Amino acid sequence: MLELLFCSMLTVLPDFLFRRYAQGKRIGEEINLFSVWYELRWGITACAILTISLITTIFYYHPATTKVGSFFRTVTILPETSGRVIEVLQDNNALVEAGDVIFRLDDASQAAAVATAEAKVNETVASLSVAATDLAAADAGVGQVQAALQQARDDLERNLTLRERGSSAVRETEIERLENLVNKREAELDAAEANKSSVEEKISVLIPAQMASAEAALKQAEAELAKTVVKASVPGRVEQFELQEGDYINPILRPAGILVPTEFVDRERFAAGFGQLTANVIKPGMYAEMGCLSKPFTIIPMVVVGIQDVISAGQMRPSDVLRDVQDNGRPGTLTVFLEPVYEGQADDIPPGSTCLANAYTNNHHLLDNPDLGTGEWLFLHMVDTVGIVHALLLRIQMLMLPVQTLVFSGH
Repeated sequence: MLELLFCSMLTVLPDFLFRRYAQGKRIGEEINLFSVWYELRWGITACAILTISLITTIFYYHPATTKVGSFFRTVTILPETSGRVIEVLQDNNALVEAGDVIFRLDDASQAAAVATAEAKVNETVASLSVAATDLAAADAGVGQVQAALQQARDDLERNLTLRERGSSAVRETEIERLENLVNKREAELDAAEANKSSVEEKISVLIPAQMASAEAALKQAEAELAKTVVKASVPGRVEQFELQEGDYINPILRPAGILVPTEFVDRERFAAGFGQLTANVIKPGMYAEMGCLSKPFTIIPMVVVGIQDVISAGQMRPSDVLRDVQDNGRPGTLTVFLEPVYEGQADDIPPGSTCLANAYTNNHHLLDNPDLGTGEWLFLHMVDTVGIVHALLLRIQMLMLPVQTLVFSGH
């Protein structure tokens, strides 16, 4: 409407003034409802062409969008295991800190598994004491066999000495018996030493391995037990939480609620979806203006800080069906990221608010070029100048927004 009024001042009004004062035609006489098109055909035609051209120029070089919002992350309150709720410690809309317990599940089976694992650890510790006793007994057995072997060797050596001296008191059978006895004692010594080595290996290798296995089983059981206690991973507010004692929770089919973090929310960044026609116009560093439903009568100066280099309408993932381009439901928008020019101006805008924004083309750096032609210089000046029309439209929209929302929307 503003563009039409402005263009009519340059086309229809001069045409009418010429008809009225140069040709003497009057409204209601020569110029009436039936003859106005013929009498003012030049002005009306020029007005239509100029209005369409002006609107196209404004919306192309100074794009606008009503799809602006700030996004925030939510954390699903979900246990890592299924179970029945036995205790609820938080209420809906409650503020929690990281590590606060939200609810507990029935942990009878997990607690029994922990007790079993602890008993296994204690059993392994006890086996270590028993093995130490076995080692002492094996060591004593080695000493006993060594003493018997030494005695058998002494007896054999004494009989061999007597035989060398020609004593008749020594018989060959006795020497053979003592030689066999020495061999037997040596075998018994080898067996005793092998038994001692076995006990030592049990103490140094087997029991530590059993202890490590028992401790690992205990840690696993404790981890399963810890899964029955659901805690807040980040500080935030509990929402949509209507859990009651006795409810059965499944990590796949039934979450317990949502945790909205109070930290890590970027209140300074807004995402805007502009039409694809603006892909060659919007650049990082462009200035913009934004108004939000949650903060009426306020225009916030913004700046373009980034542009998503892909359009979401083209995303795909492997499936068993070949994708056909004509199946795209609608053309995607160009995602542009905006931030306030001045820090803190968007702090009182709740995340998730719906906003509208204008982006403005600035050709100031091109106009400083001394080699710029006259026609291009005039065109760039015109493009920068008509941006004020879009800025005025945004202010009118924000001024009329409460009236339109509260009165004309059936509120």
